[in-house]
Amino acid sequence: MSQGKGDDIIRCSFCTRDLQEVLSAFAGAAGVYICDYCIRDANEEIVRTNKENASSLRPRPKAAVKKRKPLLPMQIKAGLDEYVIGQERAKKALSVAVYNHYKRVEAADKVDFYNEFGDVELEKANILLLGSSGTGKTLLARTLARILHVPFSISDATALTEAGYVGDDVETILSNLLSASDFDVKKAERGIIYIDEIDKIARKSDHASITRDVSGEGVQQALLKVLEGTEAGVPPRGGRKHPEQSLITIDTRNILFICGGAFAGLPEIIAQRVGSGQIGFVSDSNKRVDKDDDTILQYLEPDDLLKFGLIPEFIGRLNVMSSLDPLSDEIMMAILTQPKNAIIRQYQKLFAMDSINLVFDQEALKAIVDRAREYGTGARGLRSIMESSMIDIMYEVHSLKDIGYCRITRDTILHGAKPVYEQRRASA
Repeated sequence: MSQGKGDDIIRCSFCTRDLQEVLSAFAGAAGVYICDYCIRDANEEIVRTNKENASSLRPRPKAAVKKRKPLLPMQIKAGLDEYVIGQERAKKALSVAVYNHYKRVEAADKVDFYNEFGDVELEKANILLLGSSGTGKTLLARTLARILHVPFSISDATALTEAGYVGDDVETILSNLLSASDFDVKKAERGIIYIDEIDKIARKSDHASITRDVSGEGVQQALLKVLEGTEAGVPPRGGRKHPEQSLITIDTRNILFICGGAFAGLPEIIAQRVGSGQIGFVSDSNKRVDKDDDTILQYLEPDDLLKFGLIPEFIGRLNVMSSLDPLSDEIMMAILTQPKNAIIRQYQKLFAMDSINLVFDQEALKAIVDRAREYGTGARGLRSIMESSMIDIMYEVHSLKDIGYCRITRDTILHGAKPVYEQRRASA
């Protein structure tokens, strides 16, 4: 408060109130004073201005405000059908499991969720996908995350070791998801983690090891709490933890884990059990299933995984198990041409960006499938054949003048013959 001329009254330098009219006052430099009324008014004005500036500079997108309606199992499968050909049984199992998982997450968030089942706690159900290489395990998991609009990460189980040994800790898989979520912990806690090559962490036999198995049984033990649901400390920049490092806490109870593996050798275990006449609780001495039968994984039981080398506690946390069928020639032909991101369409888009119409003869497509079948790597073989067949063509086509049409023949795929080119027609 300032002193007026000719009097000793201290007044506010802003509103000129004296001490009798205010509750408190604060003195500044050079005889400047401010009262509590002016401080309150100034604070309200600052808050209002900051809100206006924030809303004008960073408008909130409508998608962030609007709550996304959960997809039904049939809708989830319809989305998978756009990108994944075949594997009907696996897609249905995934759709139902994912729908139940996120319904469980929503039920846990509802404070007023009280009815006759109010005291029933829905348990978490993780997923195990079994199938040979190239049958679409990773594609199914990636497409699920795309449909559900949730963060998604892929981790390789072969790089994991038990804590304290050389390699990655199991928390590394959470670090990958956190990075995919732009370090938004809340988003990460509702994401999907795909652990590939899960069969590589099986112990060497179905008997308990007397020595430490730091990259097999040890990893399974370390994954138990993460799969079931726990609060894990994750290094913000990934890598291994050390005592002086600050950690980010992630609750894994609502993270969906999808584990996938080829499980080489598992068909022999199933065939041995089924061949002895034991299928579930029914004995049929006439039942014989060969280990090379494409449908043998349908007879999978938890005991088969136990003999393969997974520990019982780990098997119990993978509640939903689904096998993927080997790819037939018809399915591989459809994979080439039908999905939204079909391999043929991808190359056609690349050529179309240079105003070139790329066409494949039917016999050329059959040749691609036949050569991929020889590779024995499923759909991955299709990509390899396409890359090796198209690299020379893509190298030279841009040097040719006025090319508007390129046709790939069977000889182009099998013998490296040049494709059929046509010049671009001049517009009238």
